[in-house]
Amino acid sequence: MKLLRFLADGRPRYGAVEQRQVRELTGDPFGPIRFGPQSFLLDELTLLPPCEPSKIVAVGVNYRAHAKEMGHRLPDEPLLFLKPPSALIGSGAAIVYPEGVTRLDYEAELAVVIKKKAKGIRPAQARDVILGYTCCNDVTARDLQQKDKQWTRAKSFDTFAPIGPWIVTDLDPSNVKIEAILNGETKQSSTTADLIFPVDALVSFISSVMTLLPGDVITTGTPSGVGPMQRGDTIEVVIEGIGRLTNTVR
Repeated sequence: MKLLRFLADGRPRYGAVEQRQVRELTGDPFGPIRFGPQSFLLDELTLLPPCEPSKIVAVGVNYRAHAKEMGHRLPDEPLLFLKPPSALIGSGAAIVYPEGVTRLDYEAELAVVIKKKAKGIRPAQARDVILGYTCCNDVTARDLQQKDKQWTRAKSFDTFAPIGPWIVTDLDPSNVKIEAILNGETKQSSTTADLIFPVDALVSFISSVMTLLPGDVITTGTPSGVGPMQRGDTIEVVIEGIGRLTNTVR
């Protein structure tokens, strides 16, 4: 199932995609799925971030090739940082290039959306607390990241967390292709088989640190090939079995 959030009649709603139609849900997708009476054409909708997380837990240096690219040794444990929910935008929205930033990078990532409260779970239990998977672009002000020697400011500007276009509930995340396409040119191309810490291990590890709540997002790291974006660019994150997250830079 593909689950999304969208605007209709001026208010946000949850829905399920069925071919090019979207059936409205009467509530959110974190409990039993119940359909409302209305349907909409997908191509006519403004898409929102597909969930409303209390936090975005991001994982750095989690692809072997990216660790080599950045000159890092492979980490012994997942390297965690947080992005604020205020950074979220949906597919089709614009990434704002902040004044004073001299290098703005794309980072294509597989994101995990949590279904129910989870604390201290084992890797074997992880799939029970996952609603599904979506595309994410971990937008980064690379110059500020290098200047600050830590990552909060560089990754937390408004619009720096595009996710979407929807959540896919029936994906096996162990070996799917992930790409970043900048102005039609493929810049990143890998598979999740190159992850140092796979999804189940990440969910377990993070839940040992903090309680995960319904709608929370875990971004699982980016492959090699990160690079800069310019104003006017179009950046797409494409993940096999999910779809295409598209944003412009302004």
